[in-house]
Amino acid sequence: MSEIVLAADFAIIIVAAAVVGLLAKQTGQPTIIAYILTGLLLGPAVFGVITPGELTETMAELGLGFLLFLLGIKMRLDDVKDILRPIVNIAVLQTILQTALAFAVAWFLGFTLIETIIIALATVFGATPIIVKILTDKDEITAMPGKIDVGVLIVQDIYLVFVLALLGAGQLDSPTEIGVTIVTITVLISLIGIIAFASSRYLLPRLFRRIADNKDIFFLVAIAWAFLFILISEELNLSLEVGAFLAGMSIAQLPYSTELEDRVGPITDFFILVFFVAIGLQLEAADLFAYWMEAIIASVVLMVGNFWIMFYLIDREGFSVETSFLGSLNMIQVSEFSLVVGGIAITAGFIDEPILGYLSLMALMTMSISVYIINYNHQIYDRVQPFFTRWESEEKVDAELPEYNDHAVVIGYDEITKNVLPILDREFDQLVVVDRKAAHREELEQKGYDTVFGDFRHTEVRKAAGLKRASFVLSSTMQPEVNKALLSELSSKTTVFVEANWIDDARELYKLGAHYVIMSTHLTAERVSDYLELYFEDPDEFERMTKVDIERIQKYPAEGLDMDGVSILSWDEDAATNGGEKE
Repeated sequence: MSEIVLAADFAIIIVAAAVVGLLAKQTGQPTIIAYILTGLLLGPAVFGVITPGELTETMAELGLGFLLFLLGIKMRLDDVKDILRPIVNIAVLQTILQTALAFAVAWFLGFTLIETIIIALATVFGATPIIVKILTDKDEITAMPGKIDVGVLIVQDIYLVFVLALLGAGQLDSPTEIGVTIVTITVLISLIGIIAFASSRYLLPRLFRRIADNKDIFFLVAIAWAFLFILISEELNLSLEVGAFLAGMSIAQLPYSTELEDRVGPITDFFILVFFVAIGLQLEAADLFAYWMEAIIASVVLMVGNFWIMFYLIDREGFSVETSFLGSLNMIQVSEFSLVVGGIAITAGFIDEPILGYLSLMALMTMSISVYIINYNHQIYDRVQPFFTRWESEEKVDAELPEYNDHAVVIGYDEITKNVLPILDREFDQLVVVDRKAAHREELEQKGYDTVFGDFRHTEVRKAAGLKRASFVLSSTMQPEVNKALLSELSSKTTVFVEANWIDDARELYKLGAHYVIMSTHLTAERVSDYLELYFEDPDEFERMTKVDIERIQKYPAEGLDMDGVSILSWDEDAATNGGEKE
């Protein structure tokens, strides 16, 4: 009977979250807010339909682990290496100053010392999923403000892991215990971190190179890697989030992480749904609104204060006023991780549910507002720009960041794209090849070409290749739905070459804006007909032409075969989309 009840509870949670999520999407709100509201509606705060059970709590804990694992996968140090020094300066001081501000606000509002400490620790983080998603959708994640924000979020997330481990230890009774706990946690996290990054340099590249071509094994090994580090953290009496985050960060430094990020996303979304619904289920109406006035005051003060702290820190590093403004405006919210910290603090017995309600209200209000602020950040800057001219200086010039722009993108590595790469490399300053075969990636990098490993159909892979900013795109897949989606995503200014297997597909692709459709099947048929005519009409010329073809084949013997010895000329029609992998 209990199994039936659990199944019914999950069905209600999923259906309700889907409905509330659709409503949130219509208003431009992030799904995280929809999940929290779903928990509030289903829990004792409103209707009291569902009571948290052991299974819900277990899956919520797994959700937190997967959230930190996915967060770790996004933390690619190469993304910020060009501005690493100023980012570290900004992030460290930002953490100190915003923690001090949050502490002062909570103390002024009358919370106890331990409650004030927890609130200050919980409200210092930016909403990583929201910031990264909106900036990515706006194609601003690789701009200077986006780079700065991502770098600061990386440092914040490392700090978050430390805070979670400290609260999970449950020892804050005396200064001596706090000191011993901090030292112990620092040593243990450093030990796990050393193992993780040593693995990312010596073990993981070899392991993933061998399995990357098999999508299923590739995915399972990555998940197993996360659970291995979760197990290590549990054995060392650290929270599972520590291991999950460091496992993700170790994978993030590999060229295969972009592909994995898209594949882990769906399963992570499900567990995240359960986690944030579970947060809402814990709260009663009295707890949620116990400190509603304090939550409003704190939200306003922290949003304004966080902006000016970030603006001062970015500006003092010599960035332009516009970069300082936009980078600060993106980081004003109290993030969903305040609920993560609050939930663990409740489990450890440091705070009660009304404090979690206070944190929940702040997160809901500030995240809801910040969604619109980030979406309209440039319009806001245009309005207030005259006021900020006082900070302008000729010495404040943003550094040039390497990114793909007005470049060429080649999708798939086969006999067609192989021959055109030298031409594109000559005509464009930047050229990137998208392919999902590990051996091809290595071969391309040996020839000096930039590569993005992964299936082109995955959103993160297309973003990594800078598809929307490309001047020229060549797609060597014959799958019409893929090429149609490609043409719909690109602007009319981008020159696009695609392949087609059938005449009807070619006609439609031309109508959709393709500049040239490669019809290799029909071209081959015409060439066979020409050769056959030549064989009967002029045997000597036929023999000469045949010798020329044989010489060409002998000149490029290795390039006519893939690494498994399979003729590229006999690939499946969707091989290029999957990076040469046969389905």
